[in-house]
Amino acid sequence: MPIVRIDVASKLSKEQKTALAKGITATITEVTKAPDQAVTIFINEIDRDNIAKAGVLFSDRV
Repeated sequence: MPIVRIDVASKLSKEQKTALAKGITATITEVTKAPDQAVTIFINEIDRDNIAKAGVLFSDRV
């Protein structure tokens, strides 16, 4: 059973999440031959205040 986790540093619209879920599911089922029902996708929206790179919060980056 394929499980996919997507972490994004932004808010996605419901339409964007639906498009991601459909596209990723289609690719996984094509490659693995697993049925659609076997694919589970977690979309984790992370606030940019909670991510840093090189000591700088993403929310402080230009």
